[in-house]
Amino acid sequence: MFNPSREEVRRFFCEAWQKRVAGNVLTPLEAIAVDWIDQHPEYQSLLTDTEGALARDYTPEGGQTNPFLHLAMHLSISEQVSIDQPPGIRAAYEALSRRLDSPHEAQHQIMEALGQMLWNAQRNGMPPDGQAYVDDIRRRAAG
Repeated sequence: MFNPSREEVRRFFCEAWQKRVAGNVLTPLEAIAVDWIDQHPEYQSLLTDTEGALARDYTPEGGQTNPFLHLAMHLSISEQVSIDQPPGIRAAYEALSRRLDSPHEAQHQIMEALGQMLWNAQRNGMPPDGQAYVDDIRRRAAG
């Protein structure tokens, strides 16, 4: 399993965005990342300064969303949906997208479910419960 460092994640998003702005060819993963960056124009300017992005901290006390964590979660959820892992997430995502009439907002709802699953796993000292995660998304889709 790939476990990139904070610097590697930030560099990946900065380089993908800079390649896009320059009109260079993107890898498939970079193309997905750039699609999410397009949907978050509030992050675009900070991605043009790689060194600044590497140095900056985003803490809960600062009241700012960590744009790299946010984009990485979008990327992770997109990958989960594309390979339907955990099983059932694709159908749950599609149902939630239809209910909300917004794939983007569905991803934000799924981020909450993902965060809850990870928090529960850490709190209980257990592996993440993929079935509980998908069930949470299904509940959100049902309204």
